[in-house]
Amino acid sequence: MSQSSPTPGSAGVGQRAEDEVVGICRDLIRIDTSNYGDHSGPGERAAAEYVAEQLAEVGLEPRIFESRPGRASTVARIEGEDPSRPALLIHGHTDVVPANAADWTHHPFSGEIADGCVWGRGAVDMKDMDAMTLAVVRDRLRSGRKPPRDVVVAFLADEEAGGIYGARHLVDNHRELFEGVTEAISEVGGFSFTVNENLRLYLIETAEKGMHWMRLTVDGTAGHGSMTNDDNAITELCEAVARLGRHRFPVRVTKTVRSFLDELSDALGTELDPENMDETLAKLGGIAKIIGATLQNTAAPTQLGAGYKVNVIPGQATAHVDGRFLPGFEEEFLADLDRILGPRVKREDVHSDKAVETSFDGALVDAMQSALVAEDPIARAVPYMLSGGTDAKSFDDLGIRCFGFAPLKLPPELDFAGMFHGVDERVPVDGLKFGARVLDRFLDQC
Repeated sequence: MSQSSPTPGSAGVGQRAEDEVVGICRDLIRIDTSNYGDHSGPGERAAAEYVAEQLAEVGLEPRIFESRPGRASTVARIEGEDPSRPALLIHGHTDVVPANAADWTHHPFSGEIADGCVWGRGAVDMKDMDAMTLAVVRDRLRSGRKPPRDVVVAFLADEEAGGIYGARHLVDNHRELFEGVTEAISEVGGFSFTVNENLRLYLIETAEKGMHWMRLTVDGTAGHGSMTNDDNAITELCEAVARLGRHRFPVRVTKTVRSFLDELSDALGTELDPENMDETLAKLGGIAKIIGATLQNTAAPTQLGAGYKVNVIPGQATAHVDGRFLPGFEEEFLADLDRILGPRVKREDVHSDKAVETSFDGALVDAMQSALVAEDPIARAVPYMLSGGTDAKSFDDLGIRCFGFAPLKLPPELDFAGMFHGVDERVPVDGLKFGARVLDRFLDQC
């Protein structure tokens, strides 16, 4: 049964991080924070208050910021051993995409444990990392273990709709919260891909594609459905959308993708040709869906709208498209779109944001690798590009180097990519505990 608030006592006083991370994750999942993109959902206020309570309980002074009623984010700063050093940001979002309970094996807001996993909307996107962060911070503060430098923790609203009422609001209106921050970690990175019994790759996100969520419009001549009409808006739009949906954009190998392919080539013991990746992607299991989309720009038609009566030809037809472009290839992407769609189609952005990319080097990357190997001796950290987007786009505006590092050791058979926004989203219990241990070690060295 769905619950609107967590079960009291799930997060326990005095527990170690790996002992309470599962309970915190279940608590967060039970708080319905569905984001429909139009403020019709429950918002994130209840989750923000829960997070604030967990942080205040161990001596922090968290602050809750509302960008509009119900759209709330929680931020706190943890003093490090050397406050003169640049600070680290750990950020996560508390909103989730909606879920239809009838489609699920276990209710999406139950936080049920079954088959060795915690089930529910947000289990991997990204209440798992929120829980790891809370559990590790609580453990370290209870035991008096300061991180080497200041750490800002931010639990944000609205990431699933572009972050306008979460990260973007804080960056634009409260940038003092991130004073001195130079590096950040967050979601969709640090998860494992088992190559063989001697090697497990952990993919660290160092780049994200940019986005253009677009509305396409065609105006035509309205008329009676029984009559011929050579200026039918629906026909013109559908032909354009079909061309776009079937189009395969050219392969473009970015710095991050080249680094990933080189690492993967070494791991698999074979030369990889970016122009002929079908065979290689077949070996990557569930993560192939993520990796395949980082080789080229993409444009996926997602919505169609036209007409109001079966015997009336409408004067206008619309479609929505989710467009994603590689770092450095936005202009090429937009030019390709206009060429494919043709002159009759009006294209306008519903939401757009930049691509981001950083290098895979430095002390922070070394700390990730060291923490992973300490818990998994066959671990190797490798860079990769995320085909989607995160709140890193907002923090990049502050000059912060952003990485995806939410460590999870996954069973090889789990379709991890399929968990994101999918039915029966779930995260392994052992993976959560592993992540908490790795994150704790990482904070020792950050």
